[in-house]
Amino acid sequence: MTDSAHGRLVISRATLDDWRVVTGWAADEGWNPGLADAPSFFAQDPEGFFVGRVDGESVSAVSVVNYGERYAFLGFYLVRPDLRGRGHGLATWQAGLAHAGGRTVGLDGVPAQQGNYRRSGFERRHGTLRYIGPLPAVDVPDRHVRPVEAAGLRALMAYDSACMPADRPRFLESWLAAPGHRALARIVDGRLTGYGVLRPGRDARRVGPLFADTREDAEALLDALAAETEGAPVAMDVPESNPAAVALVEARGMKPTFDTARMYTGPVRDFAEERVFGVTTLELG
Repeated sequence: MTDSAHGRLVISRATLDDWRVVTGWAADEGWNPGLADAPSFFAQDPEGFFVGRVDGESVSAVSVVNYGERYAFLGFYLVRPDLRGRGHGLATWQAGLAHAGGRTVGLDGVPAQQGNYRRSGFERRHGTLRYIGPLPAVDVPDRHVRPVEAAGLRALMAYDSACMPADRPRFLESWLAAPGHRALARIVDGRLTGYGVLRPGRDARRVGPLFADTREDAEALLDALAAETEGAPVAMDVPESNPAAVALVEARGMKPTFDTARMYTGPVRDFAEERVFGVTTLELG
């Protein structure tokens, strides 16, 4: 528990009930949080969520979720609009970052905050664009796309780890089975070549992650997930560092709506960035 120098701010670890309030703030910012995200977030690191209160009322938040011994990811850095500019955000930020210890920390920063993040030691790796739009229906489904259960959890976890700066088995097991989540894999000649997840969001259905060996694999998965949407808008966060991913969503008629930057405080392990067609979630990487 930490008292802010500005008085009366008390920072403590958040509960799932606290995070329902914070998720509402994220929705107000236009972030379109998933409807069932929080339990999967907490499954990875239940100690990594922080909320600041003034007179018992929640006013600020941040999450710093640890993945193993070397990597953490920061998200949900929010202050209630009517209480900004009073130091509450900085105090909450500092309490959250302390949870990461000596780990490299990643985040996806909006343009307005990227200067502040650089001053805190974060360096830009690449841009990410959120694309939104209805996805066209495909008449002939790809025969290689199947429910993820056909791939097996162990294979899914290994594939996911190859596409991320850290392993995240607890998160992934929860994410694949969360209410409303639809998870598909592409299996060619007995080999897993990609997987994707579609989930409900506040303003649009969301695809994330979409990891695939090739554009062909990603295209087949995205088209299969689109069959679940019945023409409703779909959002996907696409790394600009993968030109094939940008070309895919633009070929499907999706339009960019806002951008963020992936930033890190230090080195991360090598991973298959060319397989990342859609980021899992801007809040947890």
